Amino acid sequence: MSTAFIRFLNLVDSLDRMNPGKTLDEVERELLGYVLRSTNEGQSLLVGDLLRLDKIGSQATLHGRVKNLSALGYIKLVTDKEDGRRKFVTPTKMAFKYGEFMSKCLEDALKT
Repeated sequence: MSTAFIRFLNLVDSLDRMNPGKTLDEVERELLGYVLRSTNEGQSLLVGDLLRLDKIGSQATLHGRVKNLSALGYIKLVTDKEDGRRKFVTPTKMAFKYGEFMSKCLEDALKT
């Protein structure tokens, strides 16, 4: 196994230690990554878009993880003014800080 990958995993693990009580599981990390990538590409996301990512988990699992990401402050759910049943998903400052931290972990792992 690549030593850079092991260093990256160790650095990511430090995120959990730095933010006790705000740890993310793999499903939440993948969802947050999807939200950040979509935002970076200029795409608007609805909660329903995330719930259709069946390769990540079941609809019930994804719904719970979306609620958790919102409760932890990584994403904000904004109700559509034209159709109150629709909710847009937007990353928060905390989500962008998370993305920056993960990028730094990857860069650090590749440097050594």
